[in-house]
Amino acid sequence: MEMKIICGLHLMSRMHGRKKENPILLPAVNEKFLNVVGLMNQKKNLFHEILEIKFNTYKFICFMNNFIKQTVKKTVVILGKSPIQKSKKFIAKIKEWIGCSDVLIYFLPAYSPELNLIEILWKKIKYQWIPFNAYLCFKNLKKRLKYLLNNIGISILTIT
Repeated sequence: MEMKIICGLHLMSRMHGRKKENPILLPAVNEKFLNVVGLMNQKKNLFHEILEIKFNTYKFICFMNNFIKQTVKKTVVILGKSPIQKSKKFIAKIKEWIGCSDVLIYFLPAYSPELNLIEILWKKIKYQWIPFNAYLCFKNLKKRLKYLLNNIGISILTIT
């Protein structure tokens, strides 16, 4: 459900399986976050948001509220079992949404990312569609990511 990209480098030196007394740390100058949250149907239509802040239950609830507002027919949402999706606050919202919308929410079995279309998409984006050089500059990474997310299902950006 969520893809997290952290632009920056952290390197800690290890020797013989033990931490060295003086680890080498190379933090990014301005560590920034790109959190992508999304829902995708079997026709590869993607509803997503890109957040440049740390992701939490509140942000996921806001995302789901936005999704539910735009639904026009009965919709089934299948989620993984991330800590955010299993939090007490989120579970309480599910009960509220079921009572006032045509959205039904179900959960996949634990440890089954191969059944989750969005996890397959995140993997393709991170390891196939974003070139390595895009990670060198946060602005370029953000631009490339927006392009990919807005063009899912078009030309070469297909998920099989």
